Order: sequence, then structure tokens, then C-alpha cells
Amino acid sequence: MEQFILTEINEHRQALDAVLAQLVPVIGEAAKNVINAVKKGNKVLIFGNGGSAADAQHIAAEFTGRFVKERRGLPAIALTTDTSAMTAISNDYGYARIFARQVEALAVPGDVVIGISTSGNSENVIKGLEAGKQIGCYTLGLSGRDGGAMNSLCDLNIVIPVNTTARVQEMHILIGHILCAAIDNEF
Repeated sequence: MEQFILTEINEHRQALDAVLAQLVPVIGEAAKNVINAVKKGNKVLIFGNGGSAADAQHIAAEFTGRFVKERRGLPAIALTTDTSAMTAISNDYGYARIFARQVEALAVPGDVVIGISTSGNSENVIKGLEAGKQIGCYTLGLSGRDGGAMNSLCDLNIVIPVNTTARVQEMHILIGHILCAAIDNEF
């Protein structure tokens, strides 16, 4: 059991090392763009599937509530929380449109649309990002592996260059927390 646990921790460390070696400037660029949008009065829309849906909710809650510092609530919506909208859209338009339809309804030019997909290829995440792009939103991706189809759709796609879904998700929430800390420092 101890060896198993050490292997898991070492995989996490390797993913973290990849983030440190390759992604610090990219995360900084993402933080600046999110901060600039919020300062201009725009909002953040976040979405993903499964664990990425939970991450979307987690990050949105840190914006609207607070992360560490006491500050005013900031506009962020996880598009994964309205079960009535999600089931109606799925029923009427198909599951692939659950995020795109909500982005069409809620986004305005200048908003930030954050799509989270460990593979970078989730169809509904891709369609949500496409909808944001068409509206004139800043599109930010959190993906893994090689970034998948999200590479060509996002203004900036933060790709965790590992293949293990759990390690990608662990880095995604770290990056989400870094974005929240950067927001705290500005507001």
C-alpha cells in the first residue's frame, strides 16, 4: 500500500513539475485576461463534465463568495449547476449543446468563457467555447494530454501535458486556485 501511495504522489509531483517547467507564463497570461475582463464589468462562465463540472462549480464559488481575502463578490457562473436548464436543453437540442445554449443566453462580448476538459475533446465543451467565440468572449481552456480540439478554439488553452486524468484534474484545480488568488490580489 505504501508503494502504491508513493507512486500516486510521484505522478502528482511529475505533473506539477510539468506545470512549473512549461505553464507559469501561460497561467499568468490567463490571470491577466480574467482580471481585465472582470475589472471591465464582465463575467466568467465556466463549464465541464464530471470532475471538471465540479471544478467549474468550485472556481465559480470562489469568485462569487471569496477565496482568501475579504472582497466584493465577483460575477462567475458555473453552467453545470442548473439541472432544469441542462435537462431541458439536452432533451430539446441534445447533450452536445448544453453549454453552448447557456453561453448563447448568458454571455456578452468581453465575458470570459472557461471550458474544462481533460482530453480537450469533449463535444459539449467545444461547442460551448465555439458559442463564446462567436459572441466575442475571451475563451480560456483547461485541458490535458495534447490539448485536443480545444487548442484551435481557445484564445488560450492551458494544456497539462500528462495522460492521467486524475493528475490533469489536480493541476486544473491548482490553476483555478491560482486564478482565484490573482483575483483576490486585484480586488
